[in-house]
Amino acid sequence: MSGNAWVIVSTMGRDSPTTGARILIILRLLAQYGISIGWLENDATVGIKPPKMNASQGIHSWSDEEIDAYERRWPSGTYQRLTFALLLYTGQTRSDAVRIGPDNIRDGMIYVRQQKTKTELFIPIHPTLQIEIDQWSGNSKTFLTGARGNALSANGFYNVFKDWCQEAGLPDNCSPHGLRKAVARRLAEAGCSPHEIAAITGHKTLSEVSRYTRAASQQKMAETSVKKLR
Repeated sequence: MSGNAWVIVSTMGRDSPTTGARILIILRLLAQYGISIGWLENDATVGIKPPKMNASQGIHSWSDEEIDAYERRWPSGTYQRLTFALLLYTGQTRSDAVRIGPDNIRDGMIYVRQQKTKTELFIPIHPTLQIEIDQWSGNSKTFLTGARGNALSANGFYNVFKDWCQEAGLPDNCSPHGLRKAVARRLAEAGCSPHEIAAITGHKTLSEVSRYTRAASQQKMAETSVKKLR
């Protein structure tokens, strides 16, 4: 039993150490409850340590090379590419991305009311994303659907997306949320201010924006800054 608990925590922690730590807490609470009512004799989580954070960076931010690898595997016009573009050019979480559909498009912008914070955003549609939307031939209320055209849950979408990443030869730490961090990084490297980045991602505080842009290239940002002086 303790071996199974370790497998669960370590597997969940590979993509997100924070998620792995939360799973461990839940398993411990369940074990303690099971012991209190006589269903379990011992706590299988004893001795299991929470996954370590990678240099305090949390979820992996996609590199440009990883983005290119995914796009090579899934060319323009495929459902997998539309899904990818929707994440990459809106900067939204998977919980919000799965709810975006044709009705969210208004005057060349995508309207999003974020599920977690209730923040309302109007995000200009990037030309690359528009190309993928124009090739979409579905008739569902959302762009992202299951095999039968049914709406996808955030967790269901996560599992499907991870399969696509695996087919593209990407490492296990490439996730939907990592694309959200990549969006923030790319915007920072393009010279966007923290407030401008937050206008896309919907972050409430500048400290959150800073956490998402840690992977931004100092060299690229410096070059952009110098150009602004001219």
